[in-house]
Amino acid sequence: MKVSILASSLIGSEIIKIGNEVNEMKRKGASIANLTIGDFDANIYPIPTELKAGIVDAYHANQTNYPPADGVLPLRETVSELLKDRFGLEYNTNSILVSGGSRPLIYATYLALIDPGDTVVFPAPSWNNNHYSHLTSAKTIAVETDAAHNFMPTAAQLKPHLKGATLLALCSPLNPTGTMFDADSLAEICDAVLEENASRGADEKPLYMMYDQIYSLLTFGKEHVNPVSLRPEMRPFTIFVDGSSKCLAATGVRVGWGFGPEDIINRMKALVEPHGCLGTKS
Repeated sequence: MKVSILASSLIGSEIIKIGNEVNEMKRKGASIANLTIGDFDANIYPIPTELKAGIVDAYHANQTNYPPADGVLPLRETVSELLKDRFGLEYNTNSILVSGGSRPLIYATYLALIDPGDTVVFPAPSWNNNHYSHLTSAKTIAVETDAAHNFMPTAAQLKPHLKGATLLALCSPLNPTGTMFDADSLAEICDAVLEENASRGADEKPLYMMYDQIYSLLTFGKEHVNPVSLRPEMRPFTIFVDGSSKCLAATGVRVGWGFGPEDIINRMKALVEPHGCLGTKS
């Protein structure tokens, strides 16, 4: 059967493949703790009672229609307050986009910024940046990390690859290692991004940073840091990916939010709009 060139070239997520293999081994009787996929046994880690009650109440109140493309306003207002209270970040509701988990936000970031042939830089290991790059026909530079730096990329490792790149994809705490940036290391990377952007002309696309902090509320004994708090000059170039599903053990309750420059968020909004891309009805 003939399919598109893109569809014929797709491969499945490596970590999901391994996770399924482990689950099959468990089904056959093997005693294994499956740490491959960031999910929870809901019988051991049920979602918070307040969240469960809120979901039921919303259904009883017939809140079952299409939401606005960027998410219901009270939720975006709450996210805005959370960002200010927890991270000291000030983003208004027009700079916040709610979606069904963080994956649509990551894909929308790629679609909004990447043209075919553009270069995406990301550390190895990292989660699925190779697949999003493939979907957007990007060139990839996977920068090998090492145990000496807790498998977090350093400015020295990244800097040689930033010239001409369009997107630097970072995650902290990092999936799959759980390790984190400290303030000095992330600040040095931000300085490298700012230096690269200062070298580009006004008609050139800047180097953007996608900063995935979906696990930021699952940190213990170490402070989560972010690029815009460390270097406010990074604000025009930083798109954040965040959400509540992981920290509330609610992986199937798909609530994510992205925030960043309002113009980019608006373009991402059109890409993840729940009732049809670019405003068309489905």
